[in-house]
Parts: sequence; C-alpha cells; structure tokens
Amino acid sequence: MTENQKKQVIFSGIQPSGHLTIGGYLGALKNWTILQKEYDCLFCIVDLHAITVRQDTKIFADRCRSFAAQYIAAGIDPEEAIVFIQSHVPAHTELTWLLNCHAYMGELSRMTQFKDKTQGKAEKNIGVGLFDYPVLMAADILLYQTNLVPVGADQKQHLELTRDIAERVNNLYGKIFNVPEPYIPKIGARVMSLQDPTNKMSKSDPNENNFIAMLDSPDVIKRKVKKAVMDSIMGITYEPDNRPGVANLLSIYAAFANSTPEKIAYDYADKGNAALKGDLTDLLIESFRPFTEKYNSLMSDKSQIDSLLRRNAGRARELATPTLDKLYKAMGFMAP
Repeated sequence: MTENQKKQVIFSGIQPSGHLTIGGYLGALKNWTILQKEYDCLFCIVDLHAITVRQDTKIFADRCRSFAAQYIAAGIDPEEAIVFIQSHVPAHTELTWLLNCHAYMGELSRMTQFKDKTQGKAEKNIGVGLFDYPVLMAADILLYQTNLVPVGADQKQHLELTRDIAERVNNLYGKIFNVPEPYIPKIGARVMSLQDPTNKMSKSDPNENNFIAMLDSPDVIKRKVKKAVMDSIMGITYEPDNRPGVANLLSIYAAFANSTPEKIAYDYADKGNAALKGDLTDLLIESFRPFTEKYNSLMSDKSQIDSLLRRNAGRARELATPTLDKLYKAMGFMAP
C-alpha cells in the first residue's frame, strides 16, 4: 500500500470521570462507530488527564475498565479501531516532557479552560498538571501522526495549541509531526441538560437528574425523562429559542429514531407532554437494551476486557514508538 492509499488517522479520547451520557453517545461514540470504518482510529480512555482531580483510588481502575467496556458495547470494534488506556502507553508522558520544552508559559496561561477552572483559587492550590494539561493533550494527538481530531467548541483552543507546537517542532527539527486538523462530524446532536435545557448535558454534572447515563436502568430513565423540564404551552412544536425544554426532548427523540426534530414535532403536534415523554422513555430503553446486555457480558469477565486492553495498548505502542524515536534522534539525544 502506498502512502497515498493509507487511511487518515483519527485520535479521540474521553476522561474516565462522571458518567457516559446519551449526550456523549450522540456527540461522540455514535460518530466513532462510523469513523472506524473509514479511518484508522485510536479511541483512548485518558486516565492521565483525569488525575488533575483527585480520584478514588479504590475504584479508579475499574472505572477505566468500565469506560472501555462502554466504548465497545456502544459499537466500537476493538479489532478494527484501537481502544486503549492512555497510561498503558508510556510514550504519552515521554512525549509530553519533550513538548513541554517547546511550549511557552504565556500560551498555556491563556487557555480558557485553565482560567475557568482556576478562577477564584489561590495560586498555591493550583496543580501544575492542570496548567500542563494541554501539552499532554498535544502529545496524545501528535504521537500517532494524527490527521484529524473530533473536537467540540471547548477543545478548539487546545487543538490550536497542538498545531502551534507541532509546527514549532517541525520548524526546528524537520518534519516530525503531522499537523492535525479539526474534524467536524457529519452527524450529531447537541443534547442539553434535562433540568436546565439552556446548558449542555454534562457527564460530570453533580445533579444526576440533568443527564441520562448510558448505564441507567429503565426505571431511572423513566424517572429522569418524566422530570425533564418542558413548559405549559399546549401542543408540541420545535422552537429551540422559545421552547428549549421541548426542543431538547424532540432532538433526543429524533437522534434515536433516525428522524428530525421537526418531523417528531409534527407527529406529536396534537399530543401532550406526557405522550412525548412516555414514548421517548420507551425508545431510549429499547435503544439501549443491546448496549446494556453487551456491557454486562464484558464486565462479567474482567480478565477478558483486561486482555483486550493489553493487546490494544501493544498496538498503540507500536504506532507511537517511531514518532518518539524520531524526535529523540532529531533533538540530538544519545541512542540507548
């Protein structure tokens, strides 16, 4: 196969914190199941990023395992794509140090997420890991000669920094890295909070009534949908600006029914909120039945998922090593 015939590389990752939600499924995982057929994909559980916040060490490993199982249960094929744990590939942290020496304090201090997360905190209580988070993210991406990175609005600035660092290194040492481009998914749905539909649904939201987790039981899904904020206007219409709660449920319904919010609104125009919520509940429960069965099967034999993750970490290390070695050599390090 010639260079021109090779598939482009996509890298993406999710922190093993909070709960994978239907928002994360529709915004990321559902797209990943399509991308894995068209690209060489690496889907990473970024556990090193997660420790910028203190983790419960008794459950941290199992949470990482659970996230990997959820990836696979949602339709990621671990033989086609590479599903792996970030810390299982030491090259991520090695490359981070090399990139640290090419990153500037000023550009890191301008990162919007860093400023948001440290607002009002005393400097002595701010961890270096939080400050350096974007450089580790750059290493994640550049290590695999990534061409495309699926990014949301909150990560665009980090990808711009990654591109800047890649170009800086390339200018100094020759072509070491591909300079990655953002990938805009062809399909997707912006899922909002159930209780505050003007804000995006978040997997780390402390109020569990704001999101539907992929592992929620049917009873929990029913309760959360029933409590979802709507309004008292008669009839069902799709008006995101004027009726955000109704629009959110219509968008969720449409995404799982492979339809459009406008079509669902038309179908329910003369029906009440209760009818929409009841049918949406049934649709979600039925849609996630295969996912739940697959997930429970994977987690019932943890040695099976651990073996799979070890194999995939080996695949990732094989891809990462040439890039890391090339940069070491270009920077003049003595060969081991």
